Amino acid sequence: MKIEVLGSGCPSCKNLFDTVNRIIEENHIDADVEYVTDISRIVELGVMSSPVLVIDDEVIFAGAVPAHKELEEIIVNKK
Repeated sequence: MKIEVLGSGCPSCKNLFDTVNRIIEENHIDADVEYVTDISRIVELGVMSSPVLVIDDEVIFAGAVPAHKELEEIIVNKK
């Protein structure tokens, strides 16, 4: 599984990245997690707000950080 957290480096983006890594670790999920600040990647995906969560090249959500439990369900169900 490839997970990307895209954003500008804002606290919400960093929080999402940290939360995703915790969920991956807690659930023993084999995933590559990358924090991407390259604006061209965000534009390439057609997303206009950050943070953005992308799993296996599919935009899962953008512009908000869901609650930990909701985020965990999303990631666990994608594996």
